[in-house]
Amino acid sequence: MNTRAGARPWAVAMVVVSMLFMAACSGRPEPDRQPRAGEVRTSTHYLLSGLSIISYELGHIYVPENRARSDSRLIAVRYMRIKGTAPEGTPPVFMLPGGPGDSYIEAFTKAGPSWFGAGRQRADVLRFRRAGDVVVMDQRGASGPEERLGFNYNPDGQPLDRPARLDDELAAAPSVVRRALARYPDHDLAGYTVLQCVDDLNDLRRALGYAKINLFGLSYGSQWSFAVMRLHPETVSRVLLSGVEPLDNGYDMPSHVWAALMRIAAEAEADPQIRASLPPGGFRQAVEDILARLETAPVTVRLKSGEQIVLGPDDFRLSLVARPSEWPARIIDIYRGRYAAWAEEVAASRRPLGSASSALIGPLIDTSLNVSEARGRRLINDPAVRYLGAWGFAPSMAAASLWPTPDMGDALRLPAGSPIPVVFLHGDWDTSTPIENSREIQPYFPNSRLIVIRRGGHGAIYDLADQNPELLDRLLDYLRTGDMTGLPSEVVLAPPGFTAPAS
Repeated sequence: MNTRAGARPWAVAMVVVSMLFMAACSGRPEPDRQPRAGEVRTSTHYLLSGLSIISYELGHIYVPENRARSDSRLIAVRYMRIKGTAPEGTPPVFMLPGGPGDSYIEAFTKAGPSWFGAGRQRADVLRFRRAGDVVVMDQRGASGPEERLGFNYNPDGQPLDRPARLDDELAAAPSVVRRALARYPDHDLAGYTVLQCVDDLNDLRRALGYAKINLFGLSYGSQWSFAVMRLHPETVSRVLLSGVEPLDNGYDMPSHVWAALMRIAAEAEADPQIRASLPPGGFRQAVEDILARLETAPVTVRLKSGEQIVLGPDDFRLSLVARPSEWPARIIDIYRGRYAAWAEEVAASRRPLGSASSALIGPLIDTSLNVSEARGRRLINDPAVRYLGAWGFAPSMAAASLWPTPDMGDALRLPAGSPIPVVFLHGDWDTSTPIENSREIQPYFPNSRLIVIRRGGHGAIYDLADQNPELLDRLLDYLRTGDMTGLPSEVVLAPPGFTAPAS
């Protein structure tokens, strides 16, 4: 027994070496012929998890760039598949990232299987295998270095000698769009829509041999999921959504973002180190006073570089949303006239971006989805535009007709009832996709559960994975079985530890 026990590490090492050699040789040679639409090409890879070696499949599915054209060229959309530990026949979990333009595969490539989490005790994404096969899918146009489309929305920067103005942003939109489109004359950019993303997923589902699937979607991944449920409901067993963004909610309602900020403010006002520095009337009055001050006269601040920058009310509105832990101190410092840190941050945002680029599918998909006329009116007339301005929706709505992607129409955008089981997981401090999104859409899904994550932001599920991995396991069990029994209606995360204002 002692001899065997001593030999075991050597045996494991030999297996690891053998498997690593296999991984180096595992790529399948690409056929000489051109791929066909719907064809999958894959290679097998291996990773070490504890003393286990896990194989996974990394590949591409080839799809038409624009299915509205019979002569469309093919593009490659990347995916990854890890076999699950659930019983045979359990539907797989398709993991759909946010953005548009984010990539879970990129995160996996850079950080390994432990990327899924927010804190020191990161949850291993291999945990998802308990719910079935895990299929991680990229979005078209953001699918690895060769297929990633980018554009520079701020190549020239903005001047430092005058405050930000929404009118300047609207006036610059046509030239931004022209430059973006000119970068890709050989691409049919009209094909980069949520509808085409849905068809990409459906093609991959068929190619991998799944009759039914489960969906996990975060942020834009939830919009993608809503579109799959609308267009191919017969293929979906059940769904888990976080940072929920219904199809008509691509532009956040200012009053909903403001409500999240006020929930953060309420807790911050009870924090001893914040309470000692709290302006009269609390944070709501502080924001009112700052805006009134800047509307009366913009302020000029000297930067570390020696340059000067002029800051106005719209600069403040653009800076109003920040990480919950930092937001109260930011407001207190600006209220007190301590502008230095804020000025440096605004100056950095006005600098030319050089060669940096953002995902082009962001505006292509977002302006194609746009919003219904009714929601557009609500956005424009929302009372919290006073605090946040129209920056979150007006530039995109104004530029929608300039982008080549077609409008998706209200038949897709507007909510409709569905019997598909859905668990909505949403943080009440989410300022990117406010929790009111989930509250508005949930009544359309009678077989659903909303779990409110108190103190949770846009990445509430990552915080949950870190602070309450047992609940994450229960959510994965729901994806495997469909059983919502015992799922809580509310979970409270640990306090964030607010940053103290400058002394």
